[in-house]
Amino acid sequence: MKLKKFNSVVAEFIGTAILLAVITGSGVMADTLANGNSAVALLGNSIATGAGLFVLITLLAPISNAHFNPIVTFVSWYFNKIKTKQLINYIIAQTLGAILGVFAVHLMFALPILQTSTKVRSGFGIWFSELLATLILLSVINIGVKYAKKQVALLVALTVTAGYWFTSSTFFCNPAVTIARSLTNTFVGIQLSNVLLFISAQIVATFIFILLVKILSKRKRFAN
Repeated sequence: MKLKKFNSVVAEFIGTAILLAVITGSGVMADTLANGNSAVALLGNSIATGAGLFVLITLLAPISNAHFNPIVTFVSWYFNKIKTKQLINYIIAQTLGAILGVFAVHLMFALPILQTSTKVRSGFGIWFSELLATLILLSVINIGVKYAKKQVALLVALTVTAGYWFTSSTFFCNPAVTIARSLTNTFVGIQLSNVLLFISAQIVATFIFILLVKILSKRKRFAN
């Protein structure tokens, strides 16, 4: 039992590290090859991220449920699907893994390993975009697990790929990802001073989602 829990934490660490390597590395490569065309760079970045997510969720879901995201882990904990110790271990593993993934990309592309982003992502529109994006992601996961469990990996991957394009915040939806992306001054970076804006939107969206789930579950019980 202890080995299984250890493996799940390791899976979250490795999965999140690879996810951030895919996000950051594809951002660097796409930006370099696009010759200043931001649309082409975003296309390459979004496709690579979606493809990477599909593979990671498919392979690691049987081990750790493939959260790779503190808010997904928090929701699972809130609804008693995991225990408090696992919540803490997952969040630590996800955050450290995300940072390691970014550092690995810097090493691969011969960039300074330690750096911070200067890319500004601020304003109410960005905040609202990130709130809405997080609500959408959590809803897709929740509905997918209930009604299309075998398709969850595909559903999440396609949602994130689309989210890069229809949201002004480009669909971060993940505190660990947000923190890690503040540590890279590349195409996918976010200025450190904007991190709190993003994470606050993600947290607010998480509690709105939990409230909506509780309201809907009460109505369902009443109807029955």
